[in-house]
Amino acid sequence: QLQLVESGGGLVQLGGSLRLSCAASGFSLDYSFIGWFRQAPGKEREGVSCISSSGAETNYADSVKGRFTISRDSANNMVYLQINSLKPEDTAVYYCAAKVVGSIQAPCTFRRGPYDYWGRGTQVTVSS
Repeated sequence: QLQLVESGGGLVQLGGSLRLSCAASGFSLDYSFIGWFRQAPGKEREGVSCISSSGAETNYADSVKGRFTISRDSANNMVYLQINSLKPEDTAVYYCAAKVVGSIQAPCTFRRGPYDYWGRGTQVTVSS
């Protein structure tokens, strides 16, 4: 079964940190570009970070630059999102998504359409 499962969310105080994990099964993240998205109540789902299929390119939304770091663990077929200096506006459900591209060197994107697989999300709540 091809799926993505996020974990690592929780309730954290203002300025705190979390590491979100995204575990893939049934396919290799090494042949995919991966995105992290979030959706706050009443808002559209937005891309916050992504990593290209080669792992050489990473992108971040302006709102998270300098605070979020995406990384890939090929050995364990996982992707992580390290979140530091959390703000109340970071409160949202965080989703990982993957687009399988095979051996093609593909950049990542914040557009939702290209992604084949989505996890069910993990809730991040920042208390002030």
